[in-house]
Amino acid sequence: MFGNLGDINLSDLEKTVSSMQEQAKKVEEENEKKLFHGKSGGGMVEVVMNGKGEAVDVIIDPSLAEDLDSLQILLVAGFNEANNLVKENQKSNAMNMVNQLNPFQK
Repeated sequence: MFGNLGDINLSDLEKTVSSMQEQAKKVEEENEKKLFHGKSGGGMVEVVMNGKGEAVDVIIDPSLAEDLDSLQILLVAGFNEANNLVKENQKSNAMNMVNQLNPFQK
């Protein structure tokens, strides 16, 4: 019914799953400390996010105070860039975890 699943040692599989859970928790804790800087307008706007994707700071060049349209555009671009950096980091962490703990690797 399950093909070659009889060849898998359930104890080893449980250890692998437990190890993956521990690794995921450790990566999540490390990500809370990482900061990702999304910049736009040649650095006139900078958005800082932690590895969980939470905005922790926004830095705006004072010269933009008079140009709200540009400021809005640059803020959106800065948030999008920072968010993309966070997502890339999360994907990279997930792939590293899978590669490190894959019980089916030969």
